[in-house]
Amino acid sequence: MRFYNNQHKYYCGIDLHTRKMYVCIIDEKGEIKEHRNMKTDRDAFLRAIAPFREDIVVAVECIFTWYWVADLCHNEGIPFVLGHALYMKAIHGGKAKNDKIDSHKIAALLRGGMIPMSYVYPERMRATRDLMRRRNHLMRKRSELYAHIQNTNSQYNLPDSFGCLAVPKNRNGIIEQFEHPSVQESITADMEIIRSYDVILSQLEKSIINMAIHHDPVSYALLQTIPGVGKIIALIILYEVENIRRFASVQDFASYSRLVKCGKEIFR
Repeated sequence: MRFYNNQHKYYCGIDLHTRKMYVCIIDEKGEIKEHRNMKTDRDAFLRAIAPFREDIVVAVECIFTWYWVADLCHNEGIPFVLGHALYMKAIHGGKAKNDKIDSHKIAALLRGGMIPMSYVYPERMRATRDLMRRRNHLMRKRSELYAHIQNTNSQYNLPDSFGCLAVPKNRNGIIEQFEHPSVQESITADMEIIRSYDVILSQLEKSIINMAIHHDPVSYALLQTIPGVGKIIALIILYEVENIRRFASVQDFASYSRLVKCGKEIFR
C-alpha cells in the first residue's frame, strides 16, 4: 500500500456525495481554513479553493462519484489523491461519523502522509473500462439463466444433460422436454432473455474490441500471444491494468493481481 506524503501548504479533504460534498481545507499546521457543505458543482468548488490555489492538494475517497473531481483537478493542474476506500475505512473509523468529521479526517490524513492511495484511472480509457465491466456483469446474468435451466433439468430428473448452453445448438428442443406448461413457460422466458443477452453482448464485444484497437493495438495484440489468453481475457487485462508502467516491480503487479498471499508476522 502506497501513501501520499508530498508536502503542500494546503490540504483539501472532500466527503463526496452525489448532490452535496463537504469540503475541508487545512494548512500545513493543521488549522482549518475552510470547512463547509456545498453543492457538487465544478465552479462552486473552484471558487471555494481559489484563495489556496498557490499550493493545494485535493483528496477524495474512492467511491463511484470521484470521476469528475479527478478530471477537474487534472485539467486545472491541481494535485489529486484518490483514497483507497477499504484501507481508509480501517484508518479513520471512529464512534462519531458524519460528513463534516469525515472531510476533516481526509484532510488530516492527507497532511500527515497517511492517506492510502488508489490508482487514478485516466479519463482516456476509463469509459471503455466501465463498459467492459458492464459486459462482465451481463455475462454473469446470462450465466445465472443457464444455471436455472440446468437446475430445472435436475429438479425433474430428466435423463439427459443439456450440455453447454452457451453453444446455441444445444438449446434446441429444451422446452419440449418439460411436460408441465408452467415449467415450459419458465424455460421459454429464460431462453428469450438469453437470446437478447446474446445480441447485446455480441454488440458490446465488437465495440470494445474496436476501442481497444484504437487505444492500444500493440498491447492488445501482444496479450493474445499468451497461451490461454483470447480476445476477451486480453480486453479484461488491457482495461484493468491500463498501463503496466504504473507498477514499480513484478512483485507489485503480482500483488495487485492477488497472486501473492499476504503474510502476517507476529513478534513475541
